[in-house]
Amino acid sequence: MTASKTIAQTNNFIVLDKYTQITQTGKGHQTEEQLENELIADLRNQGYEFIAELTTPKQLLANARKQLQVLNNTQFTDVEWARFVEEYLDKSSDNLVDKTRKIHDDYIYDFVFDDGHIENIYLVDKKQIARNKVQVIKQFEQTGTHANRYDVTILVNGLPLVHIELKKRGVAIREAFNQIHRYSKESFNSENSLYKYLQLFVISNGTDTRYFANTTKRDKNSFDFTMHWARSDNTVIRDLKDFTKTFFQKNTLLNVLLTYSVFDVSDKCQATCPIFLL
Repeated sequence: MTASKTIAQTNNFIVLDKYTQITQTGKGHQTEEQLENELIADLRNQGYEFIAELTTPKQLLANARKQLQVLNNTQFTDVEWARFVEEYLDKSSDNLVDKTRKIHDDYIYDFVFDDGHIENIYLVDKKQIARNKVQVIKQFEQTGTHANRYDVTILVNGLPLVHIELKKRGVAIREAFNQIHRYSKESFNSENSLYKYLQLFVISNGTDTRYFANTTKRDKNSFDFTMHWARSDNTVIRDLKDFTKTFFQKNTLLNVLLTYSVFDVSDKCQATCPIFLL
């Protein structure tokens, strides 16, 4: 694959300098499950860790503890971890905007351990991007006002920052968008939900793939605000495999999340607004 480089942006797509499209055959009758399994296989081939057994909030929190301990080279006792979660990671009063602020601005927390010593606990490492651990899970189950089961989620240091909703080839991609909108109202933002940390959504039916930022602004929760990747000749990268090879390349995704996005609480945005720098 030829290396890709962002060189321009329009309102509807991001432009890559170069990209060689993947030749594909036999995808016409691909089911949603097949699409999901292929996506996960491609992500694993790109260095993501797949955790098949992680499907519950309790398991998600336990994995976040493990990954944050590794990132910070520290260990929490059970009591310390419970206090860290209550004080900072999943503070009961936090909403989507508060969680987004913790990814972009307040990602370092001065935690006092039980023996009195203080450590800076990082949620993400913005100086050494490669130190951030990326994992992928599928069919995560969570209940808010309704019980939902999500397709594919990408974790960064154990926190769900990107959610991907898929539809089988031939189904309108707008259905995936509507499903994410429903999850946002029913369970993503429920009490004690780490899914409040979500920064970006990706929707695809295999042949058309788009992404959009998480936001609390109602007029931004519109299909019109979804975006494509594109090559320098303005050819849009629609197919999920091509999108995965570029957008979900680990270094690219981490930079999109941690470097090329800004936290905006103005009336214009109200959460994460991706700003792609040339």
